[in-house]
Amino acid sequence: MEDPLAEAVPTPYWLDDPARPDPMPRLSGPARADLVVVGGGYLGLWTALLAVTREPGRDVLLLEAETCGHAASGRNGGFCEASLTHGLGNGLARWPDELADLVELGRANLDAIEATVTEQGIDCDFLRSGTLSVATADHQLSDLVEEQRAAEAVGQVLTLLGEDALRERVWSPTFRGALFDPDCALVEPARLAWGLRSACLAAGVRIAEHTPVAGVSEDGGGLELRTSTGAVSARQVVLATNAARPLLRRLRLMTVPVYDYALMTEPLTADQRGAIGWASREGISDRTNRFHYYRTTRDGRILWGGYDAIYHFGSRQRAAYEQRPDTHRTLARNFFTTFPQLEGLRFTHRWGGVIDTCTRFTAFHGTAYDGRVAYALGFTGLGVGATRFAAEVALDQLAGLDTPRTRLRMVRERPVPFPPEPLRWAGIRATTWSLSRADAHHGHENLWLRTLHRLGLGFDS
Repeated sequence: MEDPLAEAVPTPYWLDDPARPDPMPRLSGPARADLVVVGGGYLGLWTALLAVTREPGRDVLLLEAETCGHAASGRNGGFCEASLTHGLGNGLARWPDELADLVELGRANLDAIEATVTEQGIDCDFLRSGTLSVATADHQLSDLVEEQRAAEAVGQVLTLLGEDALRERVWSPTFRGALFDPDCALVEPARLAWGLRSACLAAGVRIAEHTPVAGVSEDGGGLELRTSTGAVSARQVVLATNAARPLLRRLRLMTVPVYDYALMTEPLTADQRGAIGWASREGISDRTNRFHYYRTTRDGRILWGGYDAIYHFGSRQRAAYEQRPDTHRTLARNFFTTFPQLEGLRFTHRWGGVIDTCTRFTAFHGTAYDGRVAYALGFTGLGVGATRFAAEVALDQLAGLDTPRTRLRMVRERPVPFPPEPLRWAGIRATTWSLSRADAHHGHENLWLRTLHRLGLGFDS
């Protein structure tokens, strides 16, 4: 068989788009703004847009080290979920008393994202397709039933599909059953980021790209941010840097950067589409620890990602890490195990990107400098939807508002930090090995994983 990766270019598919906007100029010298947002991914863009929506005419400046949407926001799978807790199970384990409220808030957040996409005319193929959480082993089937019951108790409607009903939707010999969650949309991630960028500019937000921020400090009664072109003065700041090295020292052990990888196929032929079905274009993920996520595109391709989550000693980040041939070959092999009827299909793009993960698997929130700086970190791959909610939280916090969002324990509590090196690297290696072992032994977890669960700790593969 010919190598299906032979012609795959080492570029994120979503960023390889003629609709990509020209970059904004870098900051040309010292500047001042009422609110400075650091970071031009989803969190920063939503924060800037919502700030001027709440207070029209507010002076907002967004500073981005590269270009808006170039990092995780422009290269993810495009699953825009209602969940704010990285799934029902994680929410039940950590905040069972407020999970019903979190489900309701998450659904409202997804509705608000859809409304903005429609109102702003953002061409990102927003599709409220729902997702399928697929069991690929018999021992996972009982978990489907338990999760459906738990979801019903907190107001979340999940539909249980048996093997035959599932294969009528999408055909794979590996599928045993699934839960269908209607509260998820698919988007073209880079185009969503570019659309939010355009909406910010139209609303009067100033954006400077290729303007990295080196630090933040107090300046009299205000704040000062250091850039290569000079100081930026601000009354308030939102740090939306996510996987980048945190500007606040207190956050340095709260997250770790993890590399995730994906492939994109060429467009399927009509016969190939007929062989798999998938007419409703649901997003899909399997229920293994080292899981895959996959979805289709408007021009009939399949994105296939996940499985490996690679951490480099010392939290190192390098452009070279965005390509990992071994992982891409593993992804291709697993793709054809899932869809053997597509043998001969080629991949056109292969890429990777870094996400920030924390020990509780979902974003945490906080303030600094007497409430003049707000931040959110640790989205752990759930940022397409949850960043908008985090932006609302950050703006509530800066305004000193008491809202249903700021009263949440999920918002008020912080995760356990990761240990320093070399314990961090050793612990993550032990966890990834243990997760693989559990997948190979019918889901049975070893003592290491059971201990982590009891302590409320983890590392998401």
